[in-house]
Amino acid sequence: MITNSSLKDVDKILELYDMAIAYQKEKGAVPWPKISKELVTQEILNNQQWKLTINDEIVCVWMTVFNDPLIWREKDNDEALYIHRIASNISFRGQKLVSKTFEWAKRYANANGKEYIRLDTVGENEGLINLYKKNGFEFLGLIHIGYEKALPSHYHNAEVCLFEMKFKETTLESVAINWFKEFKIDDAEGWSKIK
Repeated sequence: MITNSSLKDVDKILELYDMAIAYQKEKGAVPWPKISKELVTQEILNNQQWKLTINDEIVCVWMTVFNDPLIWREKDNDEALYIHRIASNISFRGQKLVSKTFEWAKRYANANGKEYIRLDTVGENEGLINLYKKNGFEFLGLIHIGYEKALPSHYHNAEVCLFEMKFKETTLESVAINWFKEFKIDDAEGWSKIK
C-alpha cells in the first residue's frame, strides 16, 4: 500500500536512506549526502514524503514536489510531478518496488492534473538510466549544474541526467477512475455509468 509517510516513520525513512547511500558508494555512483531528520520531518509535514508498505513494513520511500526550478530551469513552467530520493529496502530487491512507485506516480500525477513525471540522477549511472527507460521514461540527456547553494551538495558542479514521462490529456473520467482504483473501490468502471 502507498500512503503519505507520518512522523512515526522518520527513523525507518532515515534507515532506508542510509542503506541507499551505502549502496551508491558500493556501486561507485555519486552518493547522496547524509539526509537529515529535520529535512524528512519537514517533507512529511508538507505531505511530500511517501512510503510503500508490504505487510505493514516500509519497503520503499521517496519524496515528491510540483516545482523543481533549480534543476529543471525553464521546463519547470510545465505541469509536472518531480520525484526525488527513491530508496528501497535491500531485503526486498527484485520485487519491482521502483516500478510500483512509478505506477503510483502515474495515478498521482494524473489526479493532480500534471502532464509529466520527472526525475533526475547525478552522474551517468547506466543502471538507473536503463531502469527508468524500461519504466517508460524518456532520457533527455545530461545537463551541468553549477554551484546552487539551495541544492544538496551532490548536485554542486555536477552532471545530472534528466528523465520525463509525458501523459495524455487528463480528463475528469480518468481522474475519477484512478481515484476509485487508488482507494480500492470495486466499481472503478462504474464511473462511466455515473456521468
